[in-house]
Amino acid sequence: MAAHFGRRLRKGAATTAVAAAAVAALSASQAPGVPIGGQDGRTSSGAATEPDEGTGDPGATGNSPYYTDLPPLNSPNPSPSASSGPVVQGAAEAGIPATVLDAYKKAEAALRSSRPGCHLPWQLLAAIGKVESGQARGGRVDADGTTTSPIIGPQLDGNGFALIKDTDDGRYDGNSAYDNAVGPMQFIPSTWAWAGRDGNDDGLEDPNNIYDAALAAGHYLCRFDWDLSDRADLRRAILSYNNSTEYLNTVLSWLEYYRKGTHEIPDGTGTLPGSRSDARSTNPTPSTPGAGPSAPDTRPSKPGTEPGGKGGGTKPPASPGTPGGPPSTTRPTPTDTVDRLENAGTGKLTATAGETFTERIRTRAETDEGEAVAKVRIRFTVLGDTDTVFTGGESAATVLTDGSGVAVAPPLRAGEKTGDVTVRATVVGRVVPGLAYRATVTERVADTVVRTGDEALTCTPGGEFAHRVEVLATRDGAAAGKVAATATLIAAADDTAVNDEGPYFKDADDKPVRTLSGLLTDADGRLRLPRLYADDTTGTFLLRVTTAGGATLTVELTVAAAGTASPEPTTGT
Repeated sequence: MAAHFGRRLRKGAATTAVAAAAVAALSASQAPGVPIGGQDGRTSSGAATEPDEGTGDPGATGNSPYYTDLPPLNSPNPSPSASSGPVVQGAAEAGIPATVLDAYKKAEAALRSSRPGCHLPWQLLAAIGKVESGQARGGRVDADGTTTSPIIGPQLDGNGFALIKDTDDGRYDGNSAYDNAVGPMQFIPSTWAWAGRDGNDDGLEDPNNIYDAALAAGHYLCRFDWDLSDRADLRRAILSYNNSTEYLNTVLSWLEYYRKGTHEIPDGTGTLPGSRSDARSTNPTPSTPGAGPSAPDTRPSKPGTEPGGKGGGTKPPASPGTPGGPPSTTRPTPTDTVDRLENAGTGKLTATAGETFTERIRTRAETDEGEAVAKVRIRFTVLGDTDTVFTGGESAATVLTDGSGVAVAPPLRAGEKTGDVTVRATVVGRVVPGLAYRATVTERVADTVVRTGDEALTCTPGGEFAHRVEVLATRDGAAAGKVAATATLIAAADDTAVNDEGPYFKDADDKPVRTLSGLLTDADGRLRLPRLYADDTTGTFLLRVTTAGGATLTVELTVAAAGTASPEPTTGT
């Protein structure tokens, strides 16, 4: 049976006058529907696609209960930078279960690549995981990172919580009346619908899998271009997860604690904190190992609920995709009927680096009889080491199928890395083979390159050319920015071999160089070459500039003694 979190009750008086004042201030300034942090604050939404900044909502967890124990007084590695605020001794330790710790660190690495400006520390995920589920109930997870039984919070029926009616037809929380927070990072289903990620590459996005949940939490905390190395953005992000000053302070305490050191412990050996934000008794009902403290629910059971259930919802199912779970008590959903995914007419996917693909990926969900399945969430994920993303900067997007069973992915924007990119389509909440699409990113090119000046390029033997060569690359008449170019001193117009005498560039060691590769035009298509120098050889020499795409420009350089007439320069070919 799934371990249920105890039912959250309305909080009593705060333990101190200061805490009470803080909570009162928060309630006054951050009531439901008010963006966190005022005009510059941000919140999330339960929409199937990532919400716009400033949309009021109850946070990632629906403001569900959390563990309130603070770190031990003595940090694992005391340092002069330790917080000077009060720290309470609690039933906690620095050890983090091995699989859970690995999930946090992998999520940090993934975000470091996809959202480098966020500066997400894995210790923040560990701090949130600690207060949300006691590190997945002390690391009670299998080898793949899935909890040994689902972690289900209380139903969000407005009685001490936000009021969130069912959004997933009970798929994740087993409750077809109201939503419940789910998994070790306690996502409500409506938020998981757009924030969910596949963190262990098994083709599933399971909120009860610590790899999936940790990666989703990282993306959630990094949305809106927050920089978590900035204290103000860090506070906004944490408050968007659970809108409570006490929650914020508890998470920050664990973040500081874990930053000073931690260690890996075996899965299943971690201890759960002893205090919850929904506690109403100093002698809570004893709980089974790993189930967490709970308080009895004295309300009458609702139709379709488990007798005596602590969460008040229906009996929770096994984790999505896990065989052997209890039989479903809810009617089949559209997702249950999906048998396969098919390409819905997606053509060739090709774009130049930095540009948006004109073709969009289309996927059709079908039953085993080939019928279209509407209202199914399809997750599109850009795979591999690439900087190609969907518009908006995300590498994943969730889209609902329409009446014809087709989901159309957001436009893809090509990055600077050229080559093939794979985009995978999967069904959210159901195990069916994914569908892979190949997109190709080609290098930026120019079809014309010309000089921007007409000064004669002359120099005396052993001297330095007074003017530098500047060129403009264009494509179809428009500036061609970030186009690769090469500059070479060639032997003759019909001989592109490198000339070993005459004008030259200098390398970092001031040694002569007659070929420069890896040059790049700026955003306006312009390129200014380094200074040119001359050896003692006199005469007329040729400099050829070649861009990606095959555009070329040949420029004459003259080395002559002072007073010698110079021929007119060649403007290009």
